[in-house]
Amino acid sequence: MRIGEVARQAGVSVRALRYYEEQDLLQAERSSGGQRQYPDSAVDRVHLIQQLFAAGLPSRSVREVLRCVYSGTVSPGLLDQLESERARISGRINELLAARDRLDGVIATTRNPPPECTHAQALDGPALSAAPSSTHRPAHRTTGR
Repeated sequence: MRIGEVARQAGVSVRALRYYEEQDLLQAERSSGGQRQYPDSAVDRVHLIQQLFAAGLPSRSVREVLRCVYSGTVSPGLLDQLESERARISGRINELLAARDRLDGVIATTRNPPPECTHAQALDGPALSAAPSSTHRPAHRTTGR
């Protein structure tokens, strides 16, 4: 499979594939004309590389993980590192879930504010006083522009 086809199927740039090769994460053979030829498994490998990068692993760790995935063996030191990375990722997932839940609350309150709550109060919380003053202005105004 040529580099452009792998890039298209994997949803990455050709430049990303070249970087993966430079980092020894992906291997290609060269045709007699010098063009890269990848095995059919390259697309799945690129997806795994992307997932590991998205999880925050550096290329050095990704390289080690790939070796383990394809060899089926893990050294004890690497296993400790992988468990540590997994714990870090789990913590990040929990943080993201908490942020999503907060956003869900803001969205729900904004779309359906309780009768006693003005739109500005729904966004700003209890910091606004219940009795409006003559200098009070809404936090925002929809102008329809």
